Amino acid sequence: MKHEQGAALAPGLADAGAEVAQLRQVLSLVEEVAGAAPAESDGALDQAARIGAAYERALPIDQRRFDQYAADVARWAAAGLEALVRLEDQKRPGQAAARVLAERLARALGELERIVRA
Repeated sequence: MKHEQGAALAPGLADAGAEVAQLRQVLSLVEEVAGAAPAESDGALDQAARIGAAYERALPIDQRRFDQYAADVARWAAAGLEALVRLEDQKRPGQAAARVLAERLARALGELERIVRA
């Protein structure tokens, strides 16, 4: 019984694609703040589905690496968004910071793909 519960609560298994989709949404928002055209949404859905499927086939060690990296990316992306909001509230320019954050998010999404070999 405990073994079944542990498997059902394994972090990321059902959520890898959703995590990627959320990060892609953040990327689109940040790209908009940066003044760039957001990436195509069809590509985002395809990427999320591809990564989710690859995650399910990945070795457990790669799944854990993915989960850890995705959590790290979510934390620093949230901090970056918070900083952009503060800049906006203070009527200070944030486009350059948004461009840097967008570039880092795009690279991080590529790294997540690489981790699970999507």
